[in-house]
Amino acid sequence: MGFWEVTKQLADGFGVILIIFGITLLCSLPLGLIITFGSMSKFPPIKWLTKTFVWIIRGTPLMLQIILIFYGPGLIFKMNALPRMTAVLIAFVINYSCYFSEIYRGGIESISKGQYEAGQVLGMTKSQIFFKIVLFQVVKRIVPPMGNEIITLVKDTSLARVIAVAELVKAAENIVSMRSIIWPLFYIGAFYLAFSALLTVLLNFLEKKMNYYSG
Repeated sequence: MGFWEVTKQLADGFGVILIIFGITLLCSLPLGLIITFGSMSKFPPIKWLTKTFVWIIRGTPLMLQIILIFYGPGLIFKMNALPRMTAVLIAFVINYSCYFSEIYRGGIESISKGQYEAGQVLGMTKSQIFFKIVLFQVVKRIVPPMGNEIITLVKDTSLARVIAVAELVKAAENIVSMRSIIWPLFYIGAFYLAFSALLTVLLNFLEKKMNYYSG
C-alpha cells in the first residue's frame, strides 16, 4: 500500500475526528453554561441534582459512557441501538459539557463580590451586571483551562473507536492489520500534532486579545 493511499484513508478518519470535535464544541460550550447555572442555583433540589450529575460524569471514564449510551437503550429498554456516530456525539457532548461547566463556575466565582455590588449601586439588574461587567472578565480567566480541555478533546476523539467508529486511530489500525505495516501508526501522530498546534496558536491569539481584561 502506497503512501498516498494510506494518506487518503487516514484523511477520511481525520474527517470523522473533525466532525466529533466540531459538534462537541458547538453543543457543549452553551450546554456547559446552562449546567453551571444549575449547579449555582439557589434552589437546593436543582443545585444538588446538577452537582450529582456532574460528579458522576466527571468521575467515570468517557469510554464507559460511550459504551453505555450505545448499548444501554437496546439492553435496558429493548429499543433499537442508536447509530454509532450519534452515540459517540451524545457521550462527548454530555461529558465535555460537565467539564466546561466546572470551568465556567470557577471563573464566575472568581469575580469579586464588590463588582456585583458596584453594578447594583449603578442601578443595573443582575443580568446586566453579568453580561456587561462579569462575562468578559470570566472569558479572560477561563481561556487557559478551556484551552487545555479543547486540546484534550482532540485526543479523546480516538475513544470513538471503542464502538467501531472509523476515526483516525481506527483507520490506522485497519491498515496495520490488513497490510502488516507499522508506520501508519506513527503517521497519525502527525495529524494530531498538526491539529493541536493549530489550536494552540489560535488559543494563544485569543488569550492575547483578551489582555485588556488582565486587571
